[in-house]
Amino acid sequence: MLPTAMALTPTVAIVGRPNVGKSTLFNRLVGKRQAIVHDLPGVTRDRITALVKLSEERSFQLIDTGGLMLAEDDPLGLSTQVFLAVEESDLLLLVVDGKQGLVSADEAVWERFRRYGKPAILVVNKGDTREARDRFTEFYGLGIDQQLLLSAEHGTGIEDLREALALTLPEIPDVPTPDAPPIAIVGRPNVGKSSLLNKISGQPRSLVSPVAGTTRDPVDTLITRDGKSYLLIDTAGIRRRSQTSGQPEELAVMMARRAIERSQVGVLVIDASQGITSGDLAIAGTIWELGRAAVVAINKWDLLDEEKREKLEFQMQRVDELLASPGRVNVSALTGRGVEKLWKPIDRALEAYHTRLSTGQLNRFFEKAIERVSPPALHHHPWKLYYSTQVSTAPPTFMLFANRPLPRNHTYRRYLENRLREELDLPGVPVRLVVRKRTE
Repeated sequence: MLPTAMALTPTVAIVGRPNVGKSTLFNRLVGKRQAIVHDLPGVTRDRITALVKLSEERSFQLIDTGGLMLAEDDPLGLSTQVFLAVEESDLLLLVVDGKQGLVSADEAVWERFRRYGKPAILVVNKGDTREARDRFTEFYGLGIDQQLLLSAEHGTGIEDLREALALTLPEIPDVPTPDAPPIAIVGRPNVGKSSLLNKISGQPRSLVSPVAGTTRDPVDTLITRDGKSYLLIDTAGIRRRSQTSGQPEELAVMMARRAIERSQVGVLVIDASQGITSGDLAIAGTIWELGRAAVVAINKWDLLDEEKREKLEFQMQRVDELLASPGRVNVSALTGRGVEKLWKPIDRALEAYHTRLSTGQLNRFFEKAIERVSPPALHHHPWKLYYSTQVSTAPPTFMLFANRPLPRNHTYRRYLENRLREELDLPGVPVRLVVRKRTE
């Protein structure tokens, strides 16, 4: 069965021309800094979504969009994402800059949106300034009945907007959100992450472009497949700080790392035509450092000849070392070949990530492991394990009580971790051992 995207209703889209404060308003309504805010026009490129509560019983999905631009000024096709957001929305929040007053660009933008026949609220932003208060009446020329003056940056007028939303939106009771583990799709810029997400979800959910660094904000897509739900997170390409071009991309790198932090599984997308690069290894290290399970998707595998495939297989040994032999699938995000096969290692990684053992099972395992390889002597005294217990999952974490701690990089600690991973079949899943000193 193909995965299907799950829509939360009602849905509100924040729209307008570039650099009028749409992302600031989005963050204010969401209550956290989820969308990138910058003075440079065009920073927001994809549709960013979040669930906003109006009350204990009511909520709505809010979509932040990039500024609508004319076709000749839009080589990446960014406006396509804006129109997709408008189509799936029940209500539009048209944001304008109150300090500048009504300009021709606002009229042109509203003329494009008016054709969809969606109800709208006009948000006159920067309402904490005298210019905005003086120019407020100019915007009635757009013909939008509901018009509010507010300051997204300082929060004044936000309660009035929330009240207007409550009165305008249909009263649809909350539907319980399915248990959807977050899966972060990560990788270097321009390796096919957004194309892969679009193939998985079956819709143009993320902006796809051959221009490196097109995706900046994390994009969440809730899908179901065979009765299971997943939250797929498309992220900005991760580069070393020295290779980032300007502050917006630096912010994107930071937010991509945050996406890995809130995921359970990181799907590392590697461009087969470029081989395994230091950037790929750095991202693999980040997934492991943050304690997330890993799956590897080798994109553009179909473009390689036999010699290049052998070279890539040799390079993959380093990735396997970093990520403890994660599940791997060779795919083509362009044609969709192999994409369906990703689900098996993803499901396996999720299951392994939440592995739990009873204390009895765990202690019997360590007894056998210690019988197989005797513990070392530390400071002329043999290391002795008294007992162990599992303290958490995601990733599996075990507390060992011994006569003395084991150094973090000690070979015997690595031996015990590897034996656990082999015994429990945990490919690509970190295992954490916490060794505490306790007297007998």
